[in-house]
Amino acid sequence: MDYQHLITTRNGAVEYLNLNRPEVRNAFNEEVIAELTAWTAVAREQAARGDLRVVVLSGAGKTFCAGADIAWMSKTVHYTKDENLRDAMAMSRMFAALDQLPIPLVGRIQGAALGGGAGLAAVCDIVVAEEQAIFGFTEVKLGILPAVISPFALAKIGRSAARELFLTGARFPAARAREIGLVHAVVPTAELDAEVARYVQELLGAGPEAIAAAKTLIPHVWGQPLDAAMSVTAAAIAARRVSKEGQEGLRAFLEKRKPRWVDPGSNTKDTKDTKEKQS
Repeated sequence: MDYQHLITTRNGAVEYLNLNRPEVRNAFNEEVIAELTAWTAVAREQAARGDLRVVVLSGAGKTFCAGADIAWMSKTVHYTKDENLRDAMAMSRMFAALDQLPIPLVGRIQGAALGGGAGLAAVCDIVVAEEQAIFGFTEVKLGILPAVISPFALAKIGRSAARELFLTGARFPAARAREIGLVHAVVPTAELDAEVARYVQELLGAGPEAIAAAKTLIPHVWGQPLDAAMSVTAAAIAARRVSKEGQEGLRAFLEKRKPRWVDPGSNTKDTKDTKEKQS
């Protein structure tokens, strides 16, 4: 699929998704929102086929994403309430689609992630930021609020941090972003790609179906009382143990070999040879 504001590069089962509007610091407009939404539909299909296992989200140029495009914001000043509602729902659906991808989304953040850019960080499963990166839920400085991104940001940073950062609109460094859970690793700029690659390799070492199940499990269990969670978690692990992938993973561990999702050459011949050696 061709995009105007996105660049996609594939390396095996890993896709590198690059926001490509460096002239406006990769800011959102309605076209970017539509393209990211369309991309998630394609990514979901590819993941279902087993062709896509990890996505790395980045921004071209010096800034990851500075939030909303000024030109787009100037248009919304003249929108009716219904037009603004339509616009906000489109953005909400985009964030939800990214958040609910059945594959890991890794954020590579340089420069700044402000407003909707911080929202993108919130929907990433893993976020790696350079030490100099700046974050901010800055919407109140414009007389609006971080409403659309709030479900995803709250799930990452919690109520206490949200009360401070949503209400002040203050910008904060990568070290603080890590403290509150928005970011998972903070590294020097020169080490940014290497740290992202390290996470990618860790993810490729895990069962893709298990990862998808784990992503689904987290929101289902979070906030539930223990009695309700117990039945959900017991059913989840029981299903994975009898699944084809679960059986392969357990057998690979017991037979001291790599599972097939890591090493496609680890096939039935390997299993047969191992059993013969044990007998």
